Amino acid sequence: MPRVNRRYLDPEGKRFGIPTWPWRMGPPPQEWATMRQLKARGLRPGGQPVGGQLGWRTRSGDKFAYLYRVELALPRRQMTEAMWASIHTALRARRTCPACNNERDYQIPKRYGVCNDCPGGANEAAAA
Repeated sequence: MPRVNRRYLDPEGKRFGIPTWPWRMGPPPQEWATMRQLKARGLRPGGQPVGGQLGWRTRSGDKFAYLYRVELALPRRQMTEAMWASIHTALRARRTCPACNNERDYQIPKRYGVCNDCPGGANEAAAA
């Protein structure tokens, strides 16, 4: 039987303001889900407020995962052609060297600011 930290057992929400359960002792997953679980199901919270939370303790302090009602969740929005085009444009800009204006098959390192073939690039720095 796993050890349970009763500090987080507050289903009425008197201590934390919203219903809180210890990790692995939350409400049924058919009714409540975290953001990651909603995403895996192809859903999003859709503007609903946080309905509860799971709590656990780590070395750095208390951690919480918010819970949302599954029946109030909405389907995730699909990427449009314009969204995909903007992502491809941004990635192309990260691959284009500002010095020689050539598009590379890798991202230009921020450390040098230019591609590996330009003066001051990674190849020149490694030779020095």
